Amino acid sequence: MNMSFFRTFLFLGLISVAFCQEQSDTDPHLFPRPLIIELPQNLEPRCDSSIEETRLRCTGWRVAGEANNLSPWKTIPQECIDYVKDYMLGRSYEIDLQMVSNEAARFAKSIDLEGDGMDAWIFDIDETLLSNLPYYAEHGYGLEIFDHSQFDKWVLEGVAPTIEPSLKLYKEVLRLGFKIFLLTGRTENKRNITVNNLIEAGFHNWERLILRGNEDHGKTAVAFKSDKRKEIMEEGFRIIGNSGDQWSDLIGSALSVRSFKLSNPMYFIS
Repeated sequence: MNMSFFRTFLFLGLISVAFCQEQSDTDPHLFPRPLIIELPQNLEPRCDSSIEETRLRCTGWRVAGEANNLSPWKTIPQECIDYVKDYMLGRSYEIDLQMVSNEAARFAKSIDLEGDGMDAWIFDIDETLLSNLPYYAEHGYGLEIFDHSQFDKWVLEGVAPTIEPSLKLYKEVLRLGFKIFLLTGRTENKRNITVNNLIEAGFHNWERLILRGNEDHGKTAVAFKSDKRKEIMEEGFRIIGNSGDQWSDLIGSALSVRSFKLSNPMYFIS
C-alpha cells in the first residue's frame, strides 16, 4: 500500500465516521456515534463524592450497630438522617426482615419437638412483631432523644402496624407446635391496648404475654428479659428460639438455643 492510497483511505474513513455520527441521531439502524473518552485530568470532580462518602459511613455505622460493636448510643448520627429514613422506607429494610424471618423458619423446621408442649419460642413486640415506624417518622427516625411520654401516647393509640415477615414466622412457629411467649419492655398498664393491637395486627394464640410489672422497675432490659426467660425455663419450658430487634432482647442469661436479631437502626435499648 503506497502513501497516497493510505491518505485517501484514511480521509474516506473519517468522512464515513462523521456521516454516521450525523445520521445516527435520527436513524436507529446506523451505527452509534464513536465513543469519546476523556482522560482523567480532563474530567471534572464528581459533585456527589461527599454524598457517597456519607452514605458509606452511615452504612458502616448501621452495620456496626447491628453487630453490637458500638457503645450504647442515644440518637442516630446527625448526618445519617436521610440514610436511615431511606433504609427504613425502602426495600433494604424489608429484605433484611424477610431474610431473618426465613432463616428463623428454616431453623424452627429443623427442630424435632419433644411433643410434650414444652418447646417455646419468644418474640419481642416493638419493632419485632409491631412496627412503630409511623411514630419515628414524626420524630426524626431516631434523631430525637427518646421521649417516654410521647411514645406512650403513640402506644396507647393501639394502631402499630404489622411487621409482615414476622407475622409469617409467627404463624409458622405456631403451626409447628411451639408455645409462643411474648416478652416486651412495655409496662403492665398497657396490657389491654397491646393485646388489642396484636390481635388487630394478626397475632393470635400466644401462650403468655409478659410485660414489666412494678417489681421490674429499675431493671435494665437485659436483666428484665433474662429474669423472665429464667422463670419460663424453671416452669420446664425449653426456649428453642428467640426473636428481637435489640441485643438486650437476646443476650444475658437463660438463653435460647438460637436467637434472631431483626434490624433496627433507629434506637438502642440496653
